[in-house]
Amino acid sequence: MPQPISGLSAFPITPSDADGRVDAAAMCRLLERLVDARVDSIGLLGSTGTYAYLSPDERRRVVEIAAEAVAGRVPLLVGIGALRTDDAIRHARAARAAGADVGLLAPVSYTPLTDDEVYRHFAAVAGEGGLPLVIYDNPATTHFQFSPTLIGRIARLPGVVAAKCPAPEPAAAEAGVAGLTEAVPAEFPVGFSGDWNVTEALLAGGTAWFSVAGGLFPKTCLAIVRAAEAGDAAQARALNEALAPLWTLFKAHSSLRVVYALADHLGLCRAEPPRPILPLPPEVQADIVSTVERLNLA
Repeated sequence: MPQPISGLSAFPITPSDADGRVDAAAMCRLLERLVDARVDSIGLLGSTGTYAYLSPDERRRVVEIAAEAVAGRVPLLVGIGALRTDDAIRHARAARAAGADVGLLAPVSYTPLTDDEVYRHFAAVAGEGGLPLVIYDNPATTHFQFSPTLIGRIARLPGVVAAKCPAPEPAAAEAGVAGLTEAVPAEFPVGFSGDWNVTEALLAGGTAWFSVAGGLFPKTCLAIVRAAEAGDAAQARALNEALAPLWTLFKAHSSLRVVYALADHLGLCRAEPPRPILPLPPEVQADIVSTVERLNLA
């Protein structure tokens, strides 16, 4: 059985060249930083890991590299999303064979999907993929909006073990988290993404932070998570407020583009985002670097 999804799940980029070939050495540097910080899980091939831009062979290679580098020290949560249900099943099986502990499944769509189509998609992948699944609610990229009711239905499928949801705006955190936790079975983990809003969701009862920033600055993000877990709301909010300049950059330029610029600056890798995504202009990258240097992140 996989370890429970809780605490900080750190999502690094997938360093690769212009042809989509993964840089194994750079991948290992990113991962070792997370293992050393003792994050609670590592999220591979999420949106930050640009799974949608990688071939099946490269996806599998990412998991193989990570499984060897991490060597069971931290659970590996791996994105397996695909437009087709049969492809998602194949991705799940390949990820499991390569060393994944849990699958992260988003209902990727081109033709808009109905609730029943998404439910059946999860049922098929959970039943045939061989991996425990985390529901991945990311309407900004999939263009599908989960309701709490649908998350509750899917959460009751055998093999579905947690949910990853967009964090509500802070003023709506208590109601939003309560609505989700009331919809799912008791003790079912509901975690959140959207780094700038997550602190209030954690304080309202969220189980996990699925974090883009955590993929580069795990110790800084862990401090927020541990404060929230300890019930120290003042400390969690103070630490989060200190990161406001980073959250402003994420919202202005997208977290993906910002962390690519920062991974280069930190000397962890020289990857560029997959085309058609372009690196940020040099003047924007310089502003990002100067802002982050003032924050003293770790």
